[in-house]
Amino acid sequence: MKAWTPALCCILLSAVVLAGCSRHPVRHLASDAALIRTGETSRREVLLYLGEPDARRTVSPGVEEFLYYNDRTGRLGKLPFVGKKLDEAAYETITITLEGDLVTSCVFRSYDADEDDWTEGIKWDTAQ
Repeated sequence: MKAWTPALCCILLSAVVLAGCSRHPVRHLASDAALIRTGETSRREVLLYLGEPDARRTVSPGVEEFLYYNDRTGRLGKLPFVGKKLDEAAYETITITLEGDLVTSCVFRSYDADEDDWTEGIKWDTAQ
């Protein structure tokens, strides 16, 4: 029985670590943006590929923008207590412009933590 104790501890520890990793779905916005074709992709397809946007706004009658964003952290950023101090924060966005039911623009951007002024002056309706 004593020979199994270290192996059992390793298995249990691995299960706990893996369970902790599974609570947040992974988003890959750069590859998601590649699915969208300007002038071809419909609103329904955008929602099918990317899901509900994190925020949306009406630009003018018949023109709407969807915003998808994702916080990026490296491996050190996921460490409890010290991760935010050791890892540089960054995030990425996809802004999709729709005229009627057709995508007219899809822009992917990646930002560092000190570039958060892109949201100033823009009012987004956040998705519930």
